[in-house]
Amino acid sequence: MVQIAWLGKKSPFCGNVSYGLSTTKALRSRGHQTHFIHFDTPHSPERNGISLLANDPDVSLPYLVKSQVYTIPSPRAQRELRDSLERLKPDLVHASLTLSPLDFRLPELCQQLSVPLVATFHPAFDSGLRNLTAGTQQLTYQLYAPALARYDRVIVFSQLQADVLIKLGVPAKRLAVIPNGVDTDLWSPASPGTASLLQRSVRERLGKERIFLYMGRLATEKNVEALLRAWRLVSPEGCRLVVVGDGPLSSTFQNQFNDPQILWWGYEPDLETRVALLQCAEVFLLPSLVEGLSLALLEAMATGTACVATDAGADGEVLAGGAGIVMKTQEVTTQLRTLLPVLRDQPVLTAALGRGARKRALERYTLSGNIDAIERLYEELIHSNSLATLHSQAKST
Repeated sequence: MVQIAWLGKKSPFCGNVSYGLSTTKALRSRGHQTHFIHFDTPHSPERNGISLLANDPDVSLPYLVKSQVYTIPSPRAQRELRDSLERLKPDLVHASLTLSPLDFRLPELCQQLSVPLVATFHPAFDSGLRNLTAGTQQLTYQLYAPALARYDRVIVFSQLQADVLIKLGVPAKRLAVIPNGVDTDLWSPASPGTASLLQRSVRERLGKERIFLYMGRLATEKNVEALLRAWRLVSPEGCRLVVVGDGPLSSTFQNQFNDPQILWWGYEPDLETRVALLQCAEVFLLPSLVEGLSLALLEAMATGTACVATDAGADGEVLAGGAGIVMKTQEVTTQLRTLLPVLRDQPVLTAALGRGARKRALERYTLSGNIDAIERLYEELIHSNSLATLHSQAKST
């Protein structure tokens, strides 16, 4: 079994957090020893350079600023990270990149410690550069490309994402395409005729209407305003839009779109409740301008919910060929004005789309398949590192 030092995020909640928690949990279930190193202690003079969790299997690093998008570590964080790695002596370091200055220093640090280094690169993208947000994300890719070229391997979620990095100078041999995966036993359709107490409670709060659902951050790149405008224009009778999530635009949207047909659920921290919400929903809507590979989309697919998403990032690739409806990132409101009445009037269509989505998730996007691929990558890198160490020792004697 492999001893892994996992550098990632546990808060605030975002796709990176979901990825790190679900992946490390699955790795531990297979017998791997995983130490989670994360920014979880606000910088304080009282620390005096001492890691507060020095004897814990998980390690807390100090930070100055932490958000869903980026992290600014304290000046002591790099030293504490090095001390932790020297103490843990992992077989491999896996960094689920947190958009932090430490991301750029990790290759040199792990090289000094002779430890293989894997990254998972999360930032959303739109290879078509069709809007300002996509252009901003492209700058992130340009900034990171030289550093990623120094990692032993960089996990990306699609070949489209790999192609973007290759064009920016990251060698293809450094990249590993391993799509996100979800637990398709947990994220599954509700059993016909049986509803748990939680499902009944969620359904009662949702009301009797047919449920169209958005689940994610309320931020510019998610383009939720385009969905809200389309909903207000169409006002599909007998249907309700449920918005699950929070973010910088939450108050603005709630004030601007005060509509009884829209339920502002807010941030939902409970995993089982999020499952129940998707099980109650007939249609999942994701109008993003940029994406990587949306975990929320894969979760909706696995629950058998009909999915409508833009072709930002890899989401269009995921739904292509009958697993859902794919929109362009431009003029989303116009496209939804056409689609919403069709989805309202064709429940047979939404049921068929839900079955297709579930089938695609089972075929390509299971968590077990994701972990299988990560394990093979670990084995390859650890084996190569062992050979290199033996070769170095032989040369020195």
